[in-house]
Amino acid sequence: MKKATYFLDNASLDRGSVRNLTSAPTQRSLRPFIVLAMILGLIALTCLTYWWINRGYVTTDDAAIDGHIYTIAPQIDGRIVEVRVDDNQHVAKGQILVVLDQRSQLVALSRAQAGLAQAQAQVSQANAQMAQAAAQQDEAQAMLEEARRDYTRFIHVNPSATTQQQVDAATATIRSAQARFTAAQAAAQAAGAAVEAARAQVRNEMAMLADANLQLTYTVITAPASGHVAMKTVQLGNVVAPGTALLDVVGDDVWVTANYKETQLSRIRPGEIATIQVDAVPGILFNARVDSIQYGTGSVFSLLPAENATGNYIKIVQRVPVKLVFDDARVADHMLAPGMSVEPSIKVVP
Repeated sequence: MKKATYFLDNASLDRGSVRNLTSAPTQRSLRPFIVLAMILGLIALTCLTYWWINRGYVTTDDAAIDGHIYTIAPQIDGRIVEVRVDDNQHVAKGQILVVLDQRSQLVALSRAQAGLAQAQAQVSQANAQMAQAAAQQDEAQAMLEEARRDYTRFIHVNPSATTQQQVDAATATIRSAQARFTAAQAAAQAAGAAVEAARAQVRNEMAMLADANLQLTYTVITAPASGHVAMKTVQLGNVVAPGTALLDVVGDDVWVTANYKETQLSRIRPGEIATIQVDAVPGILFNARVDSIQYGTGSVFSLLPAENATGNYIKIVQRVPVKLVFDDARVADHMLAPGMSVEPSIKVVP
């Protein structure tokens, strides 16, 4: 009986202990709140530091490398006999790219040269005829003057010393000499006109010769600028027409076209220093400067400009292209091609 009572007292003690523990207030730890406050403070400090460092820069991610792209096309029709470049090959300014069949142009050139030689011979012949006509005119003039002197002599001598027949003969001689002189004058004028016509023909033949030479130069197509070959579609033996695109040459001169928001333009001025981060060349910041700002937003020059004079107009922040030119010699060491994405940062006055 005592043993049972002992066990009952222990059980009562255990239940009392449990009630006392349950009713005691729980104390929460402040460590998680302190850690959270420190993290939030660190984030705020980081944001403040980032803002402080970048407060003097205007950036955008709507930017890309731009450059000149030359579309190579023939100016005359013909058959391709030589293609001297390949895809992605670098070419220098003036380097021969494509050669057309030159036989037709060479025939035209020979014909023009022959026509010029013939016209020059006609000029020489016309000059000789003009000289002959001038000599005949001088002879006719001399005969006319002699006839006039004879007639004057007959008029002023004693009438009894001459006969009417002699006077009539002198008068006829004057008229004949006058008619011969007039005809000689007309012949000289005609010879002069023939010389002018021959000289005009020479000028015409020279123009045709120049055109034939020009057409011959069109058979050799050269690079308009230094750059890389792209979009090559020409093949040996193709028959092409004027204006047919053969290939493109992407110029070596590249720049950046950055589309900044119109609200950012108030801080951008030409000549300000900028840095360019190119996605294709990570880890390098290229030096650049602001060259110019386009007078007009991009939407104005689009194929279908927005019509704002409507009842459902919604104001949208427009973007204006800003041209940035590289001022860094390292550009030549990396492949910077038009269309590549970049992130420019322009240093402005805070």
